[in-house]
Formats: sequence, structure tokens, C-alpha cells
Amino acid sequence: MDQSSRTSQRALEVAEHEGLKVLSVIPPMTQLNTPYPSTAYLTGFLRSRGVDAVQEDLALALVLRLFSREGMALLRDAVDALPVRRRSASVVSFDEQFERYEATIAPTIAFLQGRDSTVSHRICTRNFLPEGPRFASLDVYIDEDGGDPLAWAFGALGSQDRARHLATLYLNDLADVLRDAVDSRFEFVRYAESLAMSQPTFEPLARALAAAPTLVDRELEALTLAAIERHRPDLVLLSVPFPGAVYAAFRIAQTIKRHHPAIRLAFGGGFANTELRELAEPRVFDYFDFVTLDAGERPLLALLEHLQGKRSASRLVRTFVRDEEGQVRYRHFPEPDVPFEDWGTPTWDGLPLDRYLSLLDMLNPMHRLWSDGRWNKLTVAHGCYWKKCSFCDVSLDYISRYETASATELVDRIEQIIAETGQTGFHFVDEAAPPKMLKALAEELLRRKVAISWWGNIRFEKSFTPELCQLLAESGCIAISGGLEVASDRLLKLMKKGVSVDQVARVTYGFAEAGILVHAYLMYGFPTQTVHDTVDALEYVRQLFEAGCIQSGFFHRFSCTVHSPVGQNPEEYGIELVPLPPGDFAKNDIGFIDPTDVDHDALGKALNKALYNYMHGIMLDEDVRRWFHGKVPRPRVPKHFIERALMGR
Repeated sequence: MDQSSRTSQRALEVAEHEGLKVLSVIPPMTQLNTPYPSTAYLTGFLRSRGVDAVQEDLALALVLRLFSREGMALLRDAVDALPVRRRSASVVSFDEQFERYEATIAPTIAFLQGRDSTVSHRICTRNFLPEGPRFASLDVYIDEDGGDPLAWAFGALGSQDRARHLATLYLNDLADVLRDAVDSRFEFVRYAESLAMSQPTFEPLARALAAAPTLVDRELEALTLAAIERHRPDLVLLSVPFPGAVYAAFRIAQTIKRHHPAIRLAFGGGFANTELRELAEPRVFDYFDFVTLDAGERPLLALLEHLQGKRSASRLVRTFVRDEEGQVRYRHFPEPDVPFEDWGTPTWDGLPLDRYLSLLDMLNPMHRLWSDGRWNKLTVAHGCYWKKCSFCDVSLDYISRYETASATELVDRIEQIIAETGQTGFHFVDEAAPPKMLKALAEELLRRKVAISWWGNIRFEKSFTPELCQLLAESGCIAISGGLEVASDRLLKLMKKGVSVDQVARVTYGFAEAGILVHAYLMYGFPTQTVHDTVDALEYVRQLFEAGCIQSGFFHRFSCTVHSPVGQNPEEYGIELVPLPPGDFAKNDIGFIDPTDVDHDALGKALNKALYNYMHGIMLDEDVRRWFHGKVPRPRVPKHFIERALMGR
């Protein structure tokens, strides 16, 4: 469809979809430093089609309600009701220092929101904030002379960052108290995750939803009802990206159904896209009227027409419903997706951008970007241009359907977002931003003299030459993340990653030389990975840190999913799948039997301990075998492998 045809189609849809009010909600818990972007995309798209669309971040609202002076009083009541024998060290510490928590919570939150920077001076004295068990982590930094434990990281200056790190430990202490005294499932991101992640049966979630509400549940219910009263929507969209947001999404739906049964509710997002593709559990529809899959634009347009009586339920797109007989039906009337270029500009209108919390969990300058600062999130391209990695969900829409917009369109969106938010930091949330598009985007930003700071995810492929790295830096690129995965050429070939270790070294060094921070996603436990492979991988990683190629990294355990090439063709990877238990709810991760029979959990502890130290510049010249418990083989990697790879650039 050409541009004029698309414009005519949009004008027709604007006229068709007027009259309904749609509320998009971010449920707890997602992230605290910046809004999760799904509602911003949906709200912007729906408004471009003439829909009265609004949005709420109940994840942030819940945290601000709990971490307030009033929230501290409620938490104290919960602690008082807890038997002494059940009080953890965190609870005891909170109880003993309650008056200090009550006095400091409001100014600390204001400081983390950037509304009162002067509080940093008092926080840095270490006499202002009450300190619980989380502050014990500072002991690892204490020098032999008994000096300032954070001086090595922040020096004589950096009081704002120092205070932010201390305030983050303070909040983590309080989160531990909430978990130990109120709700054992509470976490800032992985809230009640086990109730939903690859959970074949709905029963655990059903029991949790039927249980007496906790303090957290009651506060979320009050926030939900206030949002409904504020907006009075006809349709509420719950955008659920992670398993850790599922429980709260169902609690929100439960509240709306109980108090406002006429409002229709739809569930969508990353969790549904990966875990609910074979949904057959009717009880889900006691809470939600619709569950949609994949990119939401086309299903939403069809759903709006259905609610207006212009389309039957049989003509819904990628949508689960419950029929009159109580059976779950999947409705997918074949219609083309809305092109990525026609999604419009995301909008953050309605979200309290001055109330997000800039946290500093990790002192590493690259690692902190995920929790520090409010980033405008934007996508350069939909899907992945490579879509071959054997561990990835390459069969699903969010990977397989690759579409781009022009650099002109992208910079238009960037300028509109800056005008709306007043902020110039961007996080490009692509699966893997294509080098050709990034080059065009950088040139367009420079041509139009649009000054931004940006970071995003890529593949460490050879197209990222030193010259391109420099161009990206000039356009505002400050950091890049990418998958090195197993750091083994044999396994990289098996997983069809399309890169080699020496190539990764050269590419990452080019970024580092351009002044761009580099984060490596790392993996262990891939099929047929031996102990020796793991030791070799850590040696490669050590050398990459030592050479200044990467500044940050994270090791995660490989998990086999039903949508990946490994899950669909296990024999090609030398493994045998463990049959999934019967169930009609979530299905994603699948167990497997690896003939190597390696204790990857034990190895993972060593890998993450080593990586934590490497990210802080510690023990980079030590033999990697020292990190492992027990005897492991000597690395087969030549001692100067990375150095030689860089010399041959």
C-alpha cells in the first residue's frame, strides 16, 4: 500500500473508531525509572486513529503509595502483627529504626525522583538513612586502611551518585520488609513470578487470587478504582510484558470486574505472546474478556469494531474469547498487520514523568543504565533482521516479522517525543537494531542537528566497523548491548549466532575506542556445553574485560523454549526434551536432558561472582579457575587470544 492509500485508510479508521474510551494500564511490577513503553505505543497509535485513549502506570503508583509516610505506618502495623519468631533480620531492623524510616522516606523518594537534590549531602553522611541488612554489601568495598568504602567508585566528588546508591540500598531493605512481613512474593520486578512463568495450570494463580488480600493487594485495589473513576473507560487494556506482572494484572482485572462489570478488559503483551499461545483455561475469562497475541495494533482495531457492533466475534484478529458454552476459542480473521511505519509516535501524555525513581543498584557505569534515568523508549525496527539464533523465539511475530521505518520518520518521532517530554535520552528497545538503519538514523540526526543521547541492543557483527562506531558516537550513542552468549566458537556455530569470538572482540573494541560503553549478554548451560567449555568462556570474557572491549555483562542460564529451534528440533542439538506436564494455561520453557550431565547451577555461581568482580575492575589478572569450587580444567584459550585478535584488526 502506497503512502496516499495508507493516509486514506487511516482517515477512514479515525471516523470508524470514535466514541469509545480506552485505558491502557502498566501493571505492577515492571520498572521504576521509566515507563514501560507498551502503553505509550498503544495510546499514541489509538489516538492517531481517533480513539479517546489514555494511560496509567499502576506499577509506579503502587510503589509510591507503599513507599510513603502513610505506607510506612501501614507496614509498621503489619510488622506488629507478625509473631516474633517469624521476624527476619530485615523486619527486626525496620522495627527498631521505624521512626527514622518514617522521617526519611518522603525526602528520599523526592531525591530519587530528582525533585530535591540537596538531600544527597545528608544521605552521604551515612547518618541520615537507617541502614538494614542490604548495606552489608558495602563491606566488599572496604579498603585495608578502613577508609571510605565507596571512595574507589565515586572519589571525592560524585555525591549525587553516591547518595543514589545508598538510597537504593535503603529501598531494597524496605522491599525485603514488605516481602517478609506482608507478601512473600513481593519484589520490585519479579513480583509473584512463579505463579505465572511456564505454569501449565491456572490453579496456583487462582488460589492466590481467591486468598484474602494483602496490604499490597488492598493498596493496588484502591489505586485501580481511583484510575477507573478518573477516566471512566469503556475498555481497559492490561499490557503485561513479564511473568512478574501477571498476578497484579489479574488483581486489577478482578477489582474492575467486581466494581464495574460493564467495562470490558483485554490482556496482551509479551507474556501472552510467549506463554499463552495455546490458552485453553476458561477461568482466565472470569477476569478478562479478551486475550490478544503479538503486535496489538490490528487486533485492537478489530476489537474496537466488535465493541461498536460493527464486527462479529468470529472476525476478531489473533484474539482468544470464551464462547457461550464456556469454551475458549481462538479467533483469527486474516487481515494484514498495521505496517510498522504507520504505528505513529508513542506518547507519554498522562504518565507522571517527574515521579519516576532513578535507582543505582550497580556501580558499574554501563549496568546502571537499566535502572538510572528516565529514557524515552523507541523502536528502530520491528522484529529481528537475523532471526536465526537457535535459542531465540524465531517463530514468533516479535522476532520473525521484520519491518523498518525510514530514518526521516524515526527522527520525526524523536523530535515529537522530545517536544512532549522535554527529555533527550532514548533507549532503542529493538531485539537487534540493524546496522544499516542505525547508520541512516545517525546521519539524519546529524543532518538535522538533533542532539540526543541514546543506547540500544545490536548483534556484534562485522558491519559495525570502527568508522560506523565513531559515526554512532557522534550522533549521541553512549552505550551498546549485544549477545556474546556462550563465548565459544563451537557453541556459537551450533546456536547459529553468526559471529565468532575474535569478531566480537574487534567490534566491541571499535565501540569502546569511540567512547561507547559495551554490555555483553552471556549464557551458560547451552546444550552439550561442558565444564571445559564454560571455563574457556570465562577466560574469553576475562580477556575482553582486560582489553577494554566490554565494560559490563550478565550471565544467564540457558532456558529452552517451545518456540525456539532448540525446542522444536532438539535432536539437532544432542538433547532430549522432557514432556511438558498437562495443562491449559502458560507454556514456554521446557526441560531437557543433556548427555553432558554438567552441574550448570554450580558453574553459574562462579561465573556471576567472577563477572561481578570484573565489572568493578577487580582481579582481572587472576587465573579464572580460582572462581570455581573444586577442580576444573585449565582453559584451552591462548593467554593473549583477544590481544592478538585486536592486533589483526
